[in-house]
Amino acid sequence: MNSTLLDKLKTLKEEEKEILKGNNVINLNLYMSPSSNIVDSNKILGQNKLIYVQAHTRFIHFSKHGHNYVEFVYMCQGHTFHIVDDEVIELKAGELLFLSQSVMHEVFPADFEDIAVNFIILPEFFDYTLKMIGSEKSLLRNFIVGCHKKNNNHVSYLHYKVSDVLPIQNLVENLIWNILIEKQSKRSINQITMGLLFLQLMNFTDKLYVGKTNFEEELMIKLLSFIEENYKEGSLTDFANILHCDLHWLSRMIKKITGKTFTQLKQIKRLDQAAYLLTTTNLTVSDISYAVGYSNVGYFHRIFQKRFSTSPNDYRKCK
Repeated sequence: MNSTLLDKLKTLKEEEKEILKGNNVINLNLYMSPSSNIVDSNKILGQNKLIYVQAHTRFIHFSKHGHNYVEFVYMCQGHTFHIVDDEVIELKAGELLFLSQSVMHEVFPADFEDIAVNFIILPEFFDYTLKMIGSEKSLLRNFIVGCHKKNNNHVSYLHYKVSDVLPIQNLVENLIWNILIEKQSKRSINQITMGLLFLQLMNFTDKLYVGKTNFEEELMIKLLSFIEENYKEGSLTDFANILHCDLHWLSRMIKKITGKTFTQLKQIKRLDQAAYLLTTTNLTVSDISYAVGYSNVGYFHRIFQKRFSTSPNDYRKCK
């Protein structure tokens, strides 16, 4: 991380100075309304703000609490321990933790060198981000859509272990920098940067963890990742061997979770890839058919027509 930015985040806040003097009780008035354990965005964001960042307060334990916004924690340096819906998470340097509005969250004390940044974000901030990432199914997109529904989000957290992915580190650092120094037109800059961050994160499903209580979501992540990389020749048997599980059980689980069979999901990915090639290359329809895994061009024409209600050639002309 940029040394100037890191030094700014390391600077002791007034609250931290009081804690180090021996005042080991959090001033809840900074975060919550009286008789509430819900951290209130109005206390932190102020008027007309959709996003804000602040360095996590160190040296003290934050007891179990909720929040009426989306929280996004980035570990700049060191590590912190969190409990999210009774599951312990160690957040290490360079990792990201997205928390939905419905979770209960607890944080153990951090030391001086443990520098975390908390993003406080209202769901409507993600409207432009959703436009950028499009309608392609992903757990990250489902998570953000669920945040708009507040307590209806069935995924409590997303933990991205992406400390080794430089583009993601750069984008998060840019977000922190832009918000802290309050640039002009910062909202559009921040929304675009967040969209680029999400597009990057969607490429790293292998580094995403959703916890032991979200087995179906984790299986969905692995399934979509497998199909993305193996849509041409990958089989359900191959996927079952990777997971070391029974083939018939896996087939039933995929149908239960997605409402579709493995074959149907793979076909959707093949045809979507074919549509992409039709609009971005000069390959013939026959070459595209072979490229996405169909040696029978006539069959490819039939299933393409069924999915897109037009022939491959007309689809190309239209687009």
